[in-house]
Amino acid sequence: MKKQFIYFLSLVIGLTGFTGCTKWTDYNPREDFRITEMDYLQSESDYRTMAVSVYTPMQWLTHAPMIGDIATNDANSGGENASDVLSFQQIDDFTHTPVNSILTELWQAAYEGINRANYMHQYKALNPAGQAVNFAGKDALYGEIYFLRAYYYFHLVRFFGDVPLFVDRRLSLSDSRKLQRAPKTEVYAQIERDLAAAIAVLPPTQVMKGRITKYAAQALLGKVLLYQNKFEAAATTLDAVITSNAFSLPSDFASVFLASGENGPESVFEIQYSNNSPYYNWGGSNRGQGNLAVQMCGVRGLNGNASMPYASGWSFNLPTTSLANAFVAGDRRKAVTILEIEAYKQANPGMGITYQVAPYKNTGMYNQKYHPRKGETSGQVELNYSNNYRAIRYADVLLMAAEAYNRSATPNDAKAQQYLNQVRARAFGNTQNNSTATGAALRQAIWDERRVELAMEGDRFFDLVRTGQAASKITGFVAGKHEVFPIPQAEVDISVLTQNSGY
Repeated sequence: MKKQFIYFLSLVIGLTGFTGCTKWTDYNPREDFRITEMDYLQSESDYRTMAVSVYTPMQWLTHAPMIGDIATNDANSGGENASDVLSFQQIDDFTHTPVNSILTELWQAAYEGINRANYMHQYKALNPAGQAVNFAGKDALYGEIYFLRAYYYFHLVRFFGDVPLFVDRRLSLSDSRKLQRAPKTEVYAQIERDLAAAIAVLPPTQVMKGRITKYAAQALLGKVLLYQNKFEAAATTLDAVITSNAFSLPSDFASVFLASGENGPESVFEIQYSNNSPYYNWGGSNRGQGNLAVQMCGVRGLNGNASMPYASGWSFNLPTTSLANAFVAGDRRKAVTILEIEAYKQANPGMGITYQVAPYKNTGMYNQKYHPRKGETSGQVELNYSNNYRAIRYADVLLMAAEAYNRSATPNDAKAQQYLNQVRARAFGNTQNNSTATGAALRQAIWDERRVELAMEGDRFFDLVRTGQAASKITGFVAGKHEVFPIPQAEVDISVLTQNSGY
């Protein structure tokens, strides 16, 4: 999918069916050279091209992983000052309200994806003109669509809890105020149905990198089941991914996050970004073709000679001392996860490094997994970084499976240890640090391992919430309120939705 797959048809979602008549004669919009919905989905090519547009809004969720860290003690908002991207600052301080531009964008982007998926679902059997368009691979293509819809709803339910649920068709303006929030149990049930449908028809591999596979759907389903404490089902589902032998842990942890490591042996699912064209739009910076989060994570004002690999950024999403201290001696992941810029400068005097100390909530540390690097952007450099987001890594699958086995009604701690220790062996380069814990101690060891293995990748906040640790681990977190974020006020006002408790 990389390089050519990210382009989309925003026109599709803007389609408005036009029907009408004069007093005596039926009116055909084609008489005025108008393009209507009846002109779409006429061929296999149309279906495949339109399916690409369902992928696109995933790119617009670029701020979601950042919130997953900033809303915990693992990262500070950073930035130039206390009002630099105020939406981030408020989330970091737990002063966020329903009026928050980033949360609003995360809501709208996900529903844009759902609406696009629903449009495809609406015309699966017959196109808008009432014709059947059949072709080899159509069922598998729809497996991708149902995975994507499940992904968008999972994003929404993790952030907001109960959310409006609709699946039969795309919504129109006339649907405003008619849809109310569905209980998250119903949303999860729909996610499970969509993923089951996807697993049944998706291939285990795809020719085009980044397209959804059967294993990606199984891994996401396992995660969804884990979030619902359905441990036995989660263990079985995740084990199917593991025993497929389709994935492995590269010995060099750093390589996973390099451009050369994208869509590699550890990649179960990645959100693809590109910089093929110099397109940019400062007014909708997170809706371009590049990964804006990369620019936001970089060292502010960073300069150096040609041998210095890093590029400058805006000093957001700064790892904290608390996170740095979570890595024990010998854990090679720390140096990959955290860039301590002053230490790096002192160790590389020949690079001529200069930089501006992060002005706000400075820690001296930066997110190295997604730090901007030279040569990975185009056009307006800040907006067109091509770094993929590693949405589901094989290490995540191993740790989720380990937790599911440990927390099952009949625990299998031997298998939980096995999967946990595969991750630890890669981290330390040996087996001397393998865990021998069982029961509750093993459970905590798995949770602690998730923190350092997946650090700065956006899972921390949601892990703490789902495991009941958030109130004791996050400064400013209020139990009974902060497990979810507020419903955007604009949605409350326009659609008359109820608000989450405490907001």
